Amino acid sequence: MRKKLEGNGLWESSRMMLPEHKAEIVRNNEALKRRVRASLDEQEWEAVSRAVAESLQLRVPITLRMFHPLEELTIIGIVDRVDSLKGRFMIDGEWFPVQDIEGVASSD
Repeated sequence: MRKKLEGNGLWESSRMMLPEHKAEIVRNNEALKRRVRASLDEQEWEAVSRAVAESLQLRVPITLRMFHPLEELTIIGIVDRVDSLKGRFMIDGEWFPVQDIEGVASSD
């Protein structure tokens, strides 16, 4: 009986797990993996806007680090369009929000 009360013994000794418990464990694990949105300062935004404009005008490929709550997302391509009213830009026919940009680097 003493082993059941030590550490995680009580939880592990119960052979039954309700679906609600399993769903809650999965939700908690996903919450631990969530990323926090990085905030860029004014100089970084200036570098991002310069790189996006250069890609749009000179057709130069760029690499953008984008925010995603669960994984690191990198987009590589040439900017096709920029919609400043809606705050988005298009790469390879797909729209992305400008606010999700976490960083930019030139592709070689």
